[in-house]
Amino acid sequence: MSALAETPQAATESTPLSSEVHALLSELGVPASAYTHGDLLARSPITGETLAHLPQISSVEATVAIGLAHAAAKEWRNVPAPRRGELIRILGEELRFALPALGRLVTIESGKLLSEGFGEVQEMVDICTFAAGLSRQLAGLTLPSERANHRMMETWHPLGVVGIISAFNFPVAVWSWNAALALVCGNSVVWKPSEKTPLTALATQAIFERAAAKFTVATGHTIPEGLSTLLIGGAPIGELLVDSPLIPLISATGSTRMGRAVGPKLAARFAKSILELGGNNAAIVAPSADLDLTLRAVAFSAMGTAGQRCTTLRRLIVHESVYDTLIPQLKRVYSSVVIGDPRTPGTLVGPLIDEAAFTAMQQALVAAKEDGAIITGGERVEITNQPEAFYVRPALVEIATQTNTVKHETFAPILYVLKYRDLDEAIALQNDVPQGLSSSIFTLNVREAELFLSARGSDCGIANVNIGTSGAEIGGAFGGEKETGGGRESGSDAWKQYMRRATNTINFGTDLPLAQGVSFYIG
Repeated sequence: MSALAETPQAATESTPLSSEVHALLSELGVPASAYTHGDLLARSPITGETLAHLPQISSVEATVAIGLAHAAAKEWRNVPAPRRGELIRILGEELRFALPALGRLVTIESGKLLSEGFGEVQEMVDICTFAAGLSRQLAGLTLPSERANHRMMETWHPLGVVGIISAFNFPVAVWSWNAALALVCGNSVVWKPSEKTPLTALATQAIFERAAAKFTVATGHTIPEGLSTLLIGGAPIGELLVDSPLIPLISATGSTRMGRAVGPKLAARFAKSILELGGNNAAIVAPSADLDLTLRAVAFSAMGTAGQRCTTLRRLIVHESVYDTLIPQLKRVYSSVVIGDPRTPGTLVGPLIDEAAFTAMQQALVAAKEDGAIITGGERVEITNQPEAFYVRPALVEIATQTNTVKHETFAPILYVLKYRDLDEAIALQNDVPQGLSSSIFTLNVREAELFLSARGSDCGIANVNIGTSGAEIGGAFGGEKETGGGRESGSDAWKQYMRRATNTINFGTDLPLAQGVSFYIG
């Protein structure tokens, strides 16, 4: 039986979440001292209750940890890449074994459905499989030289320390996208997780340490101290990473506001960045669209993870000829979708992460109403005995024009719906927002599909046909354009961002010809 098919030893819903979480952390190998005292409160959005109290690292301790990571990188870069890949292969095995417990912990701490929690850990397993194979393919090019008896080539070398700053909505997968590639490429990693989801980070670090121990037993090679470091703390720790001259690359996932703060600081010290920021994603529904398929794709893309994915569908641009057929069906789905505890079978929409997310959603809906929108849903859903949790009915907002409210990304389940007549008009609407992460078109017309994917079409980093905007696979590079940040993580050739390129020219002759025919004789 695969790990995904296994049924974890789940506590009943009457069991206090803190008790269940402590049992899961113990099962995953996290010592109690890491979560039973401290001033950082870990809470569950499912009930709003406090799960644990974590100690936070000081700036002095974090600086020492970065120094250790820097030393570890110098040692790790000398390990052959396929040997580094073996560590990631073992990590993938450990994650597969831990999937039921870690997946459930993801659900409890972030509020996503159990299937999504398990799917997030499966994504970690998948990227480890990808990265382990990649360890034998970190290839450069051999290039023709204009000079006789010369060979020109490019080689790729590790950068050093890679800093990872992750967000609450994918509390562990984003770490794995970065860490699996960074480690295979010969770097060390330092991770500052979201303060809203520190427990899953503790569990992931414990799993890595088990994998490292097994790697040492299997290969006889001791993992250097500081190869993978976890820093639990608030914004000052993230700022310390961004400002550290020992960290040549920062991969940061979060809001555009965060990116505006991080980007200039990195540029000032000429560090590299991978920024994964906002995504005001749109889908176009053309006249020829398969509306049954479209309905199912839109429902998941717009309501999945309670609208708290970077790739959540936030704008639906529907051709006027199918608008009156599709939208009433979508309203019925919105009014009947099951909202509640994400651990309960049948639930499709869990809680928002916290009260601040709920407040932002309500403010956006008020603004949309002032813009003349017709709103279906959006109200708070009261769950018995859970006054500190924030559940909402997803909102469908029909609006005549793309106002500033629509152009602003609200990290909640709000779907703005607009009409269009001409495909060029629809593409212009889609692209007329500051963000550029994910997009899709639903059409059976090959000309429309190809136009959408062409240079005249979507300006996003992800452009799909007949699937939704969310649910990307690890094999492709993930990221977007404009205010989304321009970074790329995960598959394809994203690994190149974790390395530095060197161009090499080798003279294997006895003459010394100069390029471009330059003459310089000294006698």
